[in-house]
Amino acid sequence: MPRMALRGSHLGSGLKGLGVAAALIVGAFGYTRVMARLGSGEPPPLVPVEQRAERIRLLKSERRLELWRGDTLLRSYRVSLGSDADGGPKLREGDERTPEGRYRIDWRNPRSMAHLSLHISYPSEADAERARLAGVPPGGDIMIHGLPNGWGWLAPLHHLWDWTNGCIGVTNAEMQEIWSLVPTGTPVELGG
Repeated sequence: MPRMALRGSHLGSGLKGLGVAAALIVGAFGYTRVMARLGSGEPPPLVPVEQRAERIRLLKSERRLELWRGDTLLRSYRVSLGSDADGGPKLREGDERTPEGRYRIDWRNPRSMAHLSLHISYPSEADAERARLAGVPPGGDIMIHGLPNGWGWLAPLHHLWDWTNGCIGVTNAEMQEIWSLVPTGTPVELGG
């Protein structure tokens, strides 16, 4: 009989632990939704034309994003990618892969749920056709962005794992800098 009581107490504490974990997850989700509505604050202005990046290059295997002006490397950042970034190029919506190929920054979102975001023009016509032939949606909304609003304190840890859904994640301070250096229309090379 004492064993039954002991098992029951472990079961009860296990269920209590699951309840606490569930409450934390629901709380974090709610916090994230509220912070997403509040936005990131005001974005910084673009730097003068002669200081702006003319090209962005992503080296996926190195988890490094580079901003270039001509032959000069302006900045380099450690990044987080999609959780299946090493699986190759993005093939379809939901595959958690970061695209590969040549794109452009085609619009900017100062009020995104992550701290600022620059949209990458994925899918290209070739990406869309490949997905169509496979009978799957290509996906979209691939961005360079900061941490989810309200989670900036995770900056020192963000690069330890690939946490985006296929985007390129940087710290909020880095995103402020990228936003100011990268105008709409900037070419983006996403490589393996």
